[in-house]
Amino acid sequence: MCLQKMTCKRLLLLCSAILMCFFQANAVALETRVNQWGMTFVKIPAGSFYMGLDDFASALMEVPEPKENELKDELPRHNIKISDDFYMAQTEVTQQQWLSVMENRPGPEKFWNQDNWKNLPVVSVNWFMAERFVEEINKLDKQYRYRLPSEVEWEYVARAGSNELRPVSIDVLEDYAWFIHNSGDVQQPVASRKPNAYGVYDMLGNVWEWVDDWYAPDAYEKYTARNSKGPDTGLSKVRRGGSYHCPVHLIRPGYRAANKPGVAYEVTGFRLIAETR
Repeated sequence: MCLQKMTCKRLLLLCSAILMCFFQANAVALETRVNQWGMTFVKIPAGSFYMGLDDFASALMEVPEPKENELKDELPRHNIKISDDFYMAQTEVTQQQWLSVMENRPGPEKFWNQDNWKNLPVVSVNWFMAERFVEEINKLDKQYRYRLPSEVEWEYVARAGSNELRPVSIDVLEDYAWFIHNSGDVQQPVASRKPNAYGVYDMLGNVWEWVDDWYAPDAYEKYTARNSKGPDTGLSKVRRGGSYHCPVHLIRPGYRAANKPGVAYEVTGFRLIAETR
């Protein structure tokens, strides 16, 4: 009996050790940077991906009442090479982080009066305000230099290695993104859904995110694998990702929206990239 117990115990220990080794081998080790405001930046590895729509018909079928030229600004699909690693913010800039840097509270008071106000993404900031935040935080931080992501960088992170319409099945999308189906039509605290394969939260849903690029409907026609710089000028700036207020057809890595840079929206915020000085 004692021998049997010892044998069973050894087998259990062996199985536990094997399982632990398995999980450790398959765990995604995130390389991160954390600044003095508690912003965490995740290392995104260099690589290549296909930007734009592959299955145009499927994407168009999701649109309730498609208009002429709907989604055509996501064509043609093209290969993009990301030559260097970079560090993307794990979450959108929060109200607490904005307040700490800018010492003001943009947008409606209702967003600042909630119990969880510190962890809500800052919104009602236009593109110029986001740029002023970048300027101010760059004055204060001597270790890192910050900027808005380019449209290419943003989509690369949002796709997280996937070339499908979405990096996860639409059946489980609500586990990863806040949109009209599950948000109650209110913004939610950052990082309260699952992260994507890169360990980044809320790339889809919760709030739209300004990126650096000017918008052009034919921008993709001019991109090459090694030259994906956006237009030098324009009337509108690109915002990506959709929001808590959006229907599901807007919650895609490839969906492009744009608005005048001087206009602020209650559904739009931003996130940063951090570079070593």
